[in-house]
Amino acid sequence: MSYLFGDTSFWAFLGVIIFFGILIWAKVPGIITKQLDDRADKIRADLDDARRMREEAQELLSSFQRKQRETEAEAEAIIEQAKDDAKNLRDESRKELAARLERRTALAEQRIAQAEAHAVAEVKALAADLATDAAAKLITDNTKAADHGKRLKADLADLEGKLN
Repeated sequence: MSYLFGDTSFWAFLGVIIFFGILIWAKVPGIITKQLDDRADKIRADLDDARRMREEAQELLSSFQRKQRETEAEAEAIIEQAKDDAKNLRDESRKELAARLERRTALAEQRIAQAEAHAVAEVKALAADLATDAAAKLITDNTKAADHGKRLKADLADLEGKLN
């Protein structure tokens, strides 16, 4: 036995056995197991949180995509409405312009007709004046002073007869 107590390997083996005995007696493996279990629970909770956050992110993404589609549809409807409004405005403007042109054309034609009638009246008046002057000149050139008196008396008598 002395051989056994003098061997360093024996003492080292005995130290290891005592060390593991103290560890087991002090419940170190339970503490280590509990720490590992706590850590596993924390990792599991973190994974559950990550999974929940991922699902929320997916729902949020779906919501944003739905809102984007709705907004795009609304924008297209607004664009279509604006195109319709522009077309209606263009058509109304064309109709209004055509009506204005018709009114202005009619007014211009009326003014032209008035100017034409006025010009015709002036020409007639001028022609009458010229004819009267020419007749007076012809009468004065072709008749004598005595004939003038007779003619004047005859015209006055004729005028008196027409007036009575």
